Amino acid sequence: MLKVALGQFAVARVWEENADTCVRLMEQARAGGAQLLVLPEGILARDITDPDLVRKSAQPLDGPFVTRLLEVSRGNDMTTMMCVHNPAPDGRVWNNLIAIRDGQIIAQYLKLHLYDAFMMKESVNVIPGPAVPPLVDVGGLKIGLMTCYDVRFPELARRLAHDGADVLVLPAAWVKGPLKEMHWDVLCTARALENTCYMVAVGECGERNIGGSLVVDPLGVAVVRAAEAPTLLFADIDPARIAHARKVLPSLQNRRFARPELRDDAAHEA
Repeated sequence: MLKVALGQFAVARVWEENADTCVRLMEQARAGGAQLLVLPEGILARDITDPDLVRKSAQPLDGPFVTRLLEVSRGNDMTTMMCVHNPAPDGRVWNNLIAIRDGQIIAQYLKLHLYDAFMMKESVNVIPGPAVPPLVDVGGLKIGLMTCYDVRFPELARRLAHDGADVLVLPAAWVKGPLKEMHWDVLCTARALENTCYMVAVGECGERNIGGSLVVDPLGVAVVRAAEAPTLLFADIDPARIAHARKVLPSLQNRRFARPELRDDAAHEA
């Protein structure tokens, strides 16, 4: 079993306050036996009246926010994943999902799909990432990294599953709006079910965002779910459940797109 913790909270305007919240959640998750803690997207700073704050508050990875969390992570094997904004060369920022463990950044993923939808435009302040993220090994399982709006693009989740992901992790700041809670549930469930992976999706709560953090198993069952308030949830990721799902629902084996033998056949026919 891999024990995961989901740390849902409302991001404050001041980075020091958010660092305090992250430290508290890291300590509570570790005390609860978690091997993996997932925090929301954009946890350096948030102000719904100032959308440019993500750019103005951005810090490099060796800045005080990440440095403090790295120090807290030192000396134990719990992995913590979160999204922070880092300065980029053109005056905008990267939306960077980082994984930290024992005082080190062990993986990074620059968000590919920017939220230019529903009358919002993330690309004003953020540069899209250039590459599919690497898988991260946690407790013997392979973790695929995604961020918020990425969940609307099934090709990324499928690529991660093709690469060997057992679990998909999704820090998010899912904005409230008509039917948006339904979109969140449907999309997180679909990405888990179609790829026979666990989905660990952690949303920011507060005035703007829905919260709604959840873990969906490989057959589409939500095993834990948060409401709209700050909370810390725990769930078990069961490798036997993954194996069972992939035996009774071998969709990764049955797919006919992006299979080398089909490309070879098409070439021979040409």
